[in-house]
Amino acid sequence: MPIASITLDSGTTLPQDGFSGALAGRVWRPDLEGPAVVVIRADGVDDVTRSFPTIRDLCEADDPAGALRAAQGDHLGAIEALLRNTPPDGRDARRPWFLAPIDLQAIKAAGVTFAVSMLERVIEERARGDAAAAAAIRAEIVGLVGQDLSKLKPGSPQALRLKEVLIGQNAWSQYLEVGIGPDAEIFTKAPPMAAVGTGADAGLHPSSSWNNPEPEIVLAVASTGRIVGASLGNDVNLRDIEGRSALLLGKAKDNNASCAIGPFLRLFDQTFSLDDVRQAEVRLTVEGEDGFRLEGSSSIARISRDPAELVAQMIGPNHQYPDGAVLFLGTMFAPVEDRDAPGKGFTHKVGDIVTISSKPLGALTNRMRRCAECAPWSYGVSHLMRHLARRGVL
Repeated sequence: MPIASITLDSGTTLPQDGFSGALAGRVWRPDLEGPAVVVIRADGVDDVTRSFPTIRDLCEADDPAGALRAAQGDHLGAIEALLRNTPPDGRDARRPWFLAPIDLQAIKAAGVTFAVSMLERVIEERARGDAAAAAAIRAEIVGLVGQDLSKLKPGSPQALRLKEVLIGQNAWSQYLEVGIGPDAEIFTKAPPMAAVGTGADAGLHPSSSWNNPEPEIVLAVASTGRIVGASLGNDVNLRDIEGRSALLLGKAKDNNASCAIGPFLRLFDQTFSLDDVRQAEVRLTVEGEDGFRLEGSSSIARISRDPAELVAQMIGPNHQYPDGAVLFLGTMFAPVEDRDAPGKGFTHKVGDIVTISSKPLGALTNRMRRCAECAPWSYGVSHLMRHLARRGVL
């Protein structure tokens, strides 16, 4: 049976202020049989690979936004044409389409950075993948620790006192340890070059029957640790698999097409800064072929650890990333709305259209499919290096 298709346009994809920001991206150029770094402007999309062979190189510039604005290159056409050609259904393989706006960076993610997210992780651990038991456990945990821990500073004396109380009531968890303890959870979401972009199919492992999207802001970080910009991401999560054991985090997180980032990378400048990220609202919409619709939002202002603190725990004297990194900041949104039957909660169905949006960053839209049904990851770092060498830009 055919599944829903995605249609992309500039009105729903671009940030609310349109082309005001310094917007970088990547496209696939069939004429060159490889990817290109592009700048997105009001008059169209230009290939600036000769100035910046990779997005990594752009992020390492002294002033990435200024350098991108000044760059010149091949004109690839209007943004509308590229967006229309980006979803895989009906694509003209002779014309360019958008990819994820990162390349050589390590893809990292921070977990349990919001109070609500932390509670949901505790529920997952204690329910051990049983969706039916989750509702009762959720009520128990909320009654014990309360809903609002957003004002609790991780690692503070107050947090340590709360830890003692929870241990005394046999309610402590490894998720609470990283949620309110001194050390953040920072893990590898996917290998470099493995992320999919807007319009692409996003993958669900076939062994999972309880899963959900995780709408997040993704920071771009240079090798020096300097935060240079941001994008949107979907940290697709398999709740039943991770719920069985935290040691299954790799299987729950790193699967084919299970990491989506886009639509573009907005670089920091006078129009957009880390303070804008700190106040950003991230919205989620899930639309199913069964008529189901889910909406929610996550406010970065309620994050338990400041984004700069999370970056400092990711990169520094003990953790170097010579090609830089991107960091998912986590989410406070964990869908619990029943989809099929009372008490069964939310889980994806094949064909769900997931849109993650934020006013300063635009919208990232993906269609959910089983991992093996998504385009296989076949283009890695070695392919990119050979392509850039053929173009003579290395």
